Amino acid sequence: MGLMDAGAWSGTIFSDGWRAGGAGTADVVSPATGQTLAQVGLADSTDVARAAQRAGAAQQEWAAAPYTERAAVLRRAGALWEQHAAEVEEWLVEEAGSIRAKAAVETATAAQECYEAAALASHPTGEVIPSAYPRLSLVIRRPVGVFGVIAPFNFPLVLAIRSVAPALALGNAVILKPDIRTAVSGAISIARILEAAGLPNGLFHVLPGDVATGEAVVTDPLIPVISFTGSTSAGRRVGELAASRLKRAHLELGGNSALIVLDDADVELAASAGAWGSFLHQGQICMTTGRHLVDENLAADYVDLLAAKAEQLSVGDPATGAVALGPIIDQRQRDKIHALVTSTVNAGARLVAGGTFDRLFYRPTVLADVTPTMPAYQGEVFGPVAPVLTFASTDEAVALARDTEYGLSLGILGRDTARAMQLAERIPSGIVHINDQTVSDEAVAPFGGVGASGTGSRFGGPTANTEAFTETQWLTLQGEITKYPF
Repeated sequence: MGLMDAGAWSGTIFSDGWRAGGAGTADVVSPATGQTLAQVGLADSTDVARAAQRAGAAQQEWAAAPYTERAAVLRRAGALWEQHAAEVEEWLVEEAGSIRAKAAVETATAAQECYEAAALASHPTGEVIPSAYPRLSLVIRRPVGVFGVIAPFNFPLVLAIRSVAPALALGNAVILKPDIRTAVSGAISIARILEAAGLPNGLFHVLPGDVATGEAVVTDPLIPVISFTGSTSAGRRVGELAASRLKRAHLELGGNSALIVLDDADVELAASAGAWGSFLHQGQICMTTGRHLVDENLAADYVDLLAAKAEQLSVGDPATGAVALGPIIDQRQRDKIHALVTSTVNAGARLVAGGTFDRLFYRPTVLADVTPTMPAYQGEVFGPVAPVLTFASTDEAVALARDTEYGLSLGILGRDTARAMQLAERIPSGIVHINDQTVSDEAVAPFGGVGASGTGSRFGGPTANTEAFTETQWLTLQGEITKYPF
């Protein structure tokens, strides 16, 4: 039996072993074919409460274990991701609509996240600070306890494991609520890997479910910190629920990232970067290039080149052949994309490429003559759409790039890197790539946005991960009890 064989988990949740969930089951459906692939169990609020209690009990022993034990489990998990990559990638292709190259990026990143987390387990967990009194004064990072993780459908494995692995490494237990649409590749795969890696029972729970299940995770009194990745609207709700209970919530939300193409950029390379930034994984990425801001002297050539690339890209079922774009995740999302495209064209934009679909396969789309008031420019499309707007000066480019509530990723293309650096300083963004497009992430790099894109860098590297997945304690020590005048 393979690691991902459905016979081991079909129709169940993972909570102290594989068992039936309180909310029944849901079909796992391929967005490319509509075929039912398997079933996953669904959790209800009772399952959440039970999991939180069990996780809290298991976490205390896990936190007290030598760091070498935690590191060893995560190193084994990293190796298992590499060993079973092909099995997991098949699920990413069929369940999430990923092209095979994107699926391979997810499994490779999952392995790297586990290796980085294994190293994190042995990092210093505190520091000695000065005191005005004759005592030893320490700042110590303690495990949170039980960590709640809510992950989305688009990069389901990466966006879950980047929280799960460091949280476990630092002595926490984890409850993961994945998107139902990608619960196998984004959560069950993690449970199967951690089982095989020897993670003690009770430390990790997978609870697929609806909005009510997610809210139960956020509000459970035994889960003090939430890591949420998803839309800005859903993130606001998570933030409100967490804040009303005085919980920390790490929110990685949406984006409408700009790619600025300066007048000295190589226009052919720029168009290639822009196509990748807008069309990778059907544009269903928070860092997707949502706004192409192009110097007016290059705009005509840029639009022509971008449209030519869009027309040449193949769209189809990634399970049956090599394609550049797979399906949109579901009909609701496809209809939202198409409504934004058609309303933008109706508002005066020029449809240069795409704008059509067959079932859930949406053609990569280029819109020219776009203005800042048009729908596909103003909001996050989350689809393979490239709106192009021109600027006449760098000051205008900065003003356009800043004219958004989001601040996740920014790309600046041009030969004068000093000028690009100066522009970057003027545009609020959690991530900036000079001479690259907006979609890039590494396990060792801090990741997060500002404004409506979230609450800052929370993942990646020992500093960000230690801050995110622990609590700070101040501890002092002296040899005798202090004498007071009372």
